[in-house]
Formats: sequence, C-alpha cells, structure tokens
Amino acid sequence: MAIIRDPSKESVQARMNRIRNKTLPILWSVFRYLLIIGITFIIIYPIISKFSVAFKDKQDIYNPTIYMIPVHFTLDNFKIVLDLLDYWPLLLNTMIYVFITMLLTTMSTALAGYGFARFTFPGSNLLFALVVLTILIPMSTLMVPMYLHFRSFDVLGLVRLFSGQEGINLLNSYWPSIITSATATGLKAGLFVYIFRQFFRGLPKEIEEAALIDGAGGIKTFFAIMLPNAIPPLITVTLFSFVWQYNDTFYTSLFMSEGALMPLKIASLPADANQFLPSIMGLGSSAKADPNYVALVVDTGILLAILPLIALYLFVQRHFVESVERTGVVG
Repeated sequence: MAIIRDPSKESVQARMNRIRNKTLPILWSVFRYLLIIGITFIIIYPIISKFSVAFKDKQDIYNPTIYMIPVHFTLDNFKIVLDLLDYWPLLLNTMIYVFITMLLTTMSTALAGYGFARFTFPGSNLLFALVVLTILIPMSTLMVPMYLHFRSFDVLGLVRLFSGQEGINLLNSYWPSIITSATATGLKAGLFVYIFRQFFRGLPKEIEEAALIDGAGGIKTFFAIMLPNAIPPLITVTLFSFVWQYNDTFYTSLFMSEGALMPLKIASLPADANQFLPSIMGLGSSAKADPNYVALVVDTGILLAILPLIALYLFVQRHFVESVERTGVVG
C-alpha cells in the first residue's frame, strides 16, 4: 500500500531545515566575534586608559564629563615623567642589562635542553624532574638563600682559602643576574630548558649520527647543526626572556636595589612624584602634590615603561606566534 505524503507539509519542513542550516552558522559566527571582541577589549583596555590619562591636562582630572578622550590635550605629563625617571639613560641602561641576560639565558638553557634531550646518564630523569620543579617553586622561597649566597659569593671555598674572607659581596651589581643567566638558573630558566628539550627530542637522531660520521663532536654538532635548526624555540625563549627580564622586580630588587633599572624606578615613581612633583611644577618644596595628579603622572610613567614592549610586539608578533606553534609549548 503506497503512503501518500502531503507535499505542502514536506515543503514547509524542508524550508525550515534550510533556514535553520543557514541561521545556526551565522549565529555561531556572531557569538564568536562578540566573544573575541569582548576578550580583546578586556586585554587592551588598561593600555587604552593609560594612553587616555597620559594626554590629560591637570584640569581634566576633575571633569566628570570626560571618559576616555581628554578635552585639553597636553604633553606636560610626558615631560615631567622624563625628568623624574631620567628616562633615556634609564632605558639604555635597562636595555643593556636585559640584552645581556637574555643572550646568556637563551644560550645556557638551549645547551641544557639539548643535553637532557640527547644524553642519557644515571639520574638524568630525576635531574630533569627537579628542573621542571623549579617552575612550580614560588620565587619568594628562594629569596633568603639566594641573597645570602651572593652576599658572600664563593666557589668551592677558593675565596676563603686564598684571601681568608667569607666571600665576595656581589650585591648591587650585575654579577648575580649574569651568573644565574649563564648557568641556566635565572628567571624562568626551568621553563626555557623544558621548551628546548621538547624541541630537540622531536628532531631526528640521524642528523647527529651523520655529523658524528663526518668527525664532528658533541659541541660542534650542537652549534653547527642542532642550534641552527632550533630557530622556533630560540625566538620563543628570546622573546619570553626579554619581556620577563624587562618586567622583573624580584631579581632586580633582590640583587640590585640601588641600580638604575626600569622596574625599580617605576616601583619608586609614586614616592618620587610625591616628593619632587611640586618643585618641578614650580610650587615650592613645601607644597603638597595633588594625589590625583600624582596618579596621573604614575600612569604616564607606566605607559613610557611599556612602550618598548609594545613596539617590540608590533614588529615580532607574527614570528613569535609561528615559533610558539612549532615548538614543544603546544605539542
């Protein structure tokens, strides 16, 4: 017996299916774009607000009608912060310090990661587990032993043996950061060692075997063959190291509390603004600074501090994303 279908009902159902198939992808795309825009706004809003505040005149602080765009644009805030921070010598000194520690950290962690990836020795797995554990240990727990170590720095007791002193005081110098960076024990070094190890483990061993047949030793194989092939992790670690070292306040305040570095100066900027702002504005040393204007100057100083990082990101963000995708960070 043949089943007779109502063509009108079938056409309506087919029409509803077509509408649903077209509508759902559109709704999903709208939802996805709204979510991305919302997350992006949350991320970049602090930077936008810093730019807005930096160009505000003092009289705009108490204007309730101003939200983001100032009524009176001015560059006086930048001039004041440049004087307070002594910005250009400070930036140059910070860049030299960050560049040296970045290079030492990258090379030392690359060598350590290659060793863990390719050489097996008794206790190698345990030692690598301890390296990974350094990622989880709070830095505050290392403060006292590291401070005491570099206050009386000695290698195998040689200083005490030949001079009779307890050690060499390396505090308030670059040497603690240089030593920790060169020995792969510096800032986030455990994470960098892990990144290099994961990448080198993914390279075929036939490359090293061919180099060994050609007479290359372990050091030559690493520098001439393995390291040139490790461009993605090198870019990743270099950029991570640069940004984290530039923003670091733990090691700089612990080892170089009297140094002229950007994190230290930004941390002390509120106190400096309260103390020197009246004299800079010609109000006399006995006058008190407006706390709201001090906050405005501090925000301008923070903007000047992060501008080099923003410029760096604009130039290298494409290479950075590609390098992260090709390293062991995501795989």
